[in-house]
Amino acid sequence: MKVLIMGFDGYLGWPLTIRLMANGHDVIGVDNLYTRNAVNEVGSTSALKILTPTQRKIEAESIFNGTLQIKNFSVAEFNPKRISDVRDTKIYKLINDEMPDAIVHFAEQRSAPYSMRNWWHAAYTMNNNIISTMNLIYAWKVIKEETGKDIHIVKMGTMGEYGTPNFDIPESHYVKALINGKKDIIKTPKKAGSWYHQSKAHDTDNMGLANSMWGLTATNIMQGPVYGTRTKEITKESLYTRFDFDETWGTVLNRYCVQAVLNMPLTPYGKGGQTRAFLSLEDSVESLKRLIENPPKNGEFRIVNQFTETYSVMQLAEIVKEVGNEIGLNVSIKSINNPRIEADTHYYNPERKILPELGIIGPTRDIKSEIHIILDDLSKEKERLQRYMRVIEPKTSWKSSGVIVSNETKKRSKQ
Repeated sequence: MKVLIMGFDGYLGWPLTIRLMANGHDVIGVDNLYTRNAVNEVGSTSALKILTPTQRKIEAESIFNGTLQIKNFSVAEFNPKRISDVRDTKIYKLINDEMPDAIVHFAEQRSAPYSMRNWWHAAYTMNNNIISTMNLIYAWKVIKEETGKDIHIVKMGTMGEYGTPNFDIPESHYVKALINGKKDIIKTPKKAGSWYHQSKAHDTDNMGLANSMWGLTATNIMQGPVYGTRTKEITKESLYTRFDFDETWGTVLNRYCVQAVLNMPLTPYGKGGQTRAFLSLEDSVESLKRLIENPPKNGEFRIVNQFTETYSVMQLAEIVKEVGNEIGLNVSIKSINNPRIEADTHYYNPERKILPELGIIGPTRDIKSEIHIILDDLSKEKERLQRYMRVIEPKTSWKSSGVIVSNETKKRSKQ
């Protein structure tokens, strides 16, 4: 297969790229490297050193079977004064030239805290995520009309679109409802908790509308937070994917692991009862590969709840503490005020049917073993990571709708 990955340079994009190449697929990677720059903006870095895109291409093609083309541009291209037709966008021209079998859409701003920093970051998130998806939808539509080719679109959504409802989250875009005594079929209710999650909910609904109007063939993945540093292909440091750990870009378990290595207390928010659906990097990449290789029927809009296990953030902290202390780290836990607006404890039970049908039954890697690997990889970077301890503390408050300036930061700014 020929697969176009929009956002190939990211945490998931890169390991998916080399997984597909290792299985003989040809990959076209598009990325404007925004995440690399945005992480620098908040004073952070990838915990694991990563190669440049050009170096990645050379390394991957020397090891794996497939070919890798790389393109540097924004998929969220929109300039009404210059562009009056989707055929004038770079993404349309690339798709039309290459005619891939599948397109993976990772080209979205992926951080909830980033979207909550201020007006600019909220507006950027909405613009980038919604416009990139609309560009892709219309490129698909025009190409199908002109050539008859129906390209499978695989878009990354998030379980966070639903919030934490007091009902079992279905694996479907639609649900039967009884409203004021009347039965109907409606979109599955969503309750986003940030501008980021709101943008993703818009994208899902836009994909669903394109499906109902034009028969868009798509897989929309509702994925939980991902953890880990390794996949089957990432066997040496030159193949590392990025690993974010700061409060803006890092997932909760990745952040805990860096805190453990740096002898910092693990910092669950509030009581730590917030429960989410998680999966390892290996399981995420393998699930994505199988969904690409096993597309839905033409004209089907497939929703996939992509996770393998559920934990509360306090349970994760306890697991990291246990594993860390087993290998000689002195790990402690210190709860901090929750900067987000969310319930400390809640019901949480998402449905999961499609991945088991594709052979992804449960986690293929024990979470404790995976944490051992993460801590070992991070320990090699401990000296460098010590320079970034300040970026782990939460500074973005949902309640004040902006960046909190700590007393320590205030003191430094006066010096």
